[in-house]
Amino acid sequence: MSDTLHEVVPSTGASDAHQNDAHLLDAYSTAVIGAVERVGPAVAHLEVWAPMTAAQRRQRRRGPHDDGDESSGSGSAFVFTPDGFLLTNSHVVERATRVRATFSDGASYNAEIVGCDPDTDLAVLRVNAPSLVAAKLGDSTRLRPGQVVIAIGNPLGYASTVTSGVVSALGRTMRAQSGRVIDAVIQTDAALNPGNSGGPLVDSRGEVVGINTAIISGAQGICFAVPVSTAQLVIPQLIREGRVRRASIGVAGQSIQLSRRRVQLNHLVAAGAVLVTDVVSRSPAEFAGVRRRDLIIGFAGSVVASIDDLQRLLTTERIDRATSITVLRDGVQMQLAIIPSEDGSRRDQ
Repeated sequence: MSDTLHEVVPSTGASDAHQNDAHLLDAYSTAVIGAVERVGPAVAHLEVWAPMTAAQRRQRRRGPHDDGDESSGSGSAFVFTPDGFLLTNSHVVERATRVRATFSDGASYNAEIVGCDPDTDLAVLRVNAPSLVAAKLGDSTRLRPGQVVIAIGNPLGYASTVTSGVVSALGRTMRAQSGRVIDAVIQTDAALNPGNSGGPLVDSRGEVVGINTAIISGAQGICFAVPVSTAQLVIPQLIREGRVRRASIGVAGQSIQLSRRRVQLNHLVAAGAVLVTDVVSRSPAEFAGVRRRDLIIGFAGSVVASIDDLQRLLTTERIDRATSITVLRDGVQMQLAIIPSEDGSRRDQ
């Protein structure tokens, strides 16, 4: 009796463990395959032509021949509406004179640049094509670290490439090429390479949660995606106006740290401020009375501890609307009335 139990119990346990492992692997594979089947047909390989830079022209002259004044590049994009609107990165199509989108079924179309926003590194394109499959935009605010995500794109020219990984972290910040900070960026270890830029980052349900945008050179498994929540704010303005309108007050400045004594004397909440290094002539700041060497510590009732804080507060809604700016001048805290404008020019009262 004991011999029989000795033979049966271990083999049953090993069999159960094997079956459980197989079930887990199958579930993971099934989720990835399902997501790719839903989103893959919406992903396009972009060929982009743009005028050559001076450096590219010098390099071309050193080559064996000169075959024109345009250079070509590539990236990825994905359809998000059935009538042909695509989303990609701004840096993929910047300076482009023509763009061509090719889908996984081999269909290829010329793409029109509808609008670009370098501050979020997003751009909207449009192709005139029938019966396009559109990817569904998901909810990036519900992502959790460790959640499975899938990147689809065309790295290094290899079309329809799929990589998977997890959300490594949330709430990262990344500086766009324009210098402005992109908030709530998704960090993932799903492998990205040049050419993945502009492609979708997808959750296991096949919904787009991010737009792949950057990798850390020299690092492994550190990649970033602009959250779809940011894209959903930008897309309507790009389609409607071709750009995103943001408020400006007409100052140049730099982030500085304040001494502990200054923070205590002025009863400040934050230990940082924006040092005004220049005030644009006939700007809202000049009209409000802001001067060089002022320290900006507040705007519209919110604390300003850095340039990034000030930029986040200068939203579309602030354009041509009266608000207040708080500055420290010679140790005295002052609140000034200001009306931000779109281009930083003065508005006559």
